[in-house]
Amino acid sequence: MEERKRKYISVVIPVYNEEDNLEELFSRLKKTMDERKYDWEVIFVNDGSRDNSSSILLRIFNQNPNVKVIEFNRNYGQHSAVFAGFSEVDGEIVVVLDADLQNPPEEIPNLIKKMEEGYDVVSGIRENRQDSWMRKIPSFVMAKIISYATGVYMKDYGTMLRAYRRDIIENVKQCQEISSYIPALANLFANKVTEIYCKHNPRHSGKSKYSIFKLIKLSFDFMTGFSSIPIHFVSFMGIIVSLIGFGFGVFLAIRRLIVGAEVEGVFTLFAILFIFVGIQIFSLGLIGEYIGRIYSEVRRRPRYFVKNKYIH
Repeated sequence: MEERKRKYISVVIPVYNEEDNLEELFSRLKKTMDERKYDWEVIFVNDGSRDNSSSILLRIFNQNPNVKVIEFNRNYGQHSAVFAGFSEVDGEIVVVLDADLQNPPEEIPNLIKKMEEGYDVVSGIRENRQDSWMRKIPSFVMAKIISYATGVYMKDYGTMLRAYRRDIIENVKQCQEISSYIPALANLFANKVTEIYCKHNPRHSGKSKYSIFKLIKLSFDFMTGFSSIPIHFVSFMGIIVSLIGFGFGVFLAIRRLIVGAEVEGVFTLFAILFIFVGIQIFSLGLIGEYIGRIYSEVRRRPRYFVKNKYIH
C-alpha cells in the first residue's frame, strides 16, 4: 500500500475570543501560503471561546478543505490548545501562530526559509515590540531564566511564532506533564535552534489574554517544571539567613555584656525580623509551588477535553 504523502506546512493557531480577527487572519494566511505554493493546512484550536469565534471557525472550515478545527469544552490555556493542535498536524514543518495578528502570518515564509537551512527550531524575535513595559520587562527576565535553565540562549522566549521540525513535535507530544512550556520543551530536544527578527504589530482588536497574574503563574510553572535551581536557591538562602542570624545574636550578646541593655535599636531589630520573615514566606511559597505541581501530576488528569473536532 502506497504511503500517503504528508503536507509540507501545518499551522497551529490557538483561539480564545478572537472573533474580530479570525476572518482577516485566515484571509492573509491563505494568501501568504498560496502565493508560495506551499502544500499546507491550518489547525484552529478553539480554547473555550465565549464570543462568536466558534461559528466563524465553522464557516471557515466549511469553505476551505485545508482547514481543521478542534473545540474544547472550556478554556484550558494557550499551551494546552497548542498541544491539541499538535495531535492533528500532518506537516513536515509545524508553525505555531497566535490569532491576535500581532505576529503577521506574512512572516511564516521567513521562518520556513530559515528552517530549510537545516534548523530544527526557528523562533521569531518580536522586532520593535508593540507591548507595554509591564510586559516587556517580565518577558526579558523570563528569557534569561529559561535560557539558563535549558542551556539554549534565546532573546525572546515569550513569542509563540515558531517553526518546528515534525520529529521535534513528536518528541514534545511524548511529554506527559500537565504544565508544559512548549518553546522550552522543544529546545531540549532540538540540535540546531536559531532566531530571526519578525514584525510585531499593535493588537488588531480585543485585549491580551495574558494578565500580569497569568504571566507570573506561567513563570512559576516554568521554574518548577524545568529546573530544581529555585529550590536549591531557597536552601542556600536559608543557610545564609541562619548564619546572619547567628552572627547577629553573638553581636547582641557581646554588646549587652559591654554596653548593657538598650532599647533604642528595637525598630532596627523589627526591620531585620520582617526581612527574615519575608524570605521565609517566599521560601514556603516556592516549596508550595513544587508540592502543588507534584499534586497535579499525581492526579494525572488530561490536559484538555475536546468537545468537537472538524476534519475533512
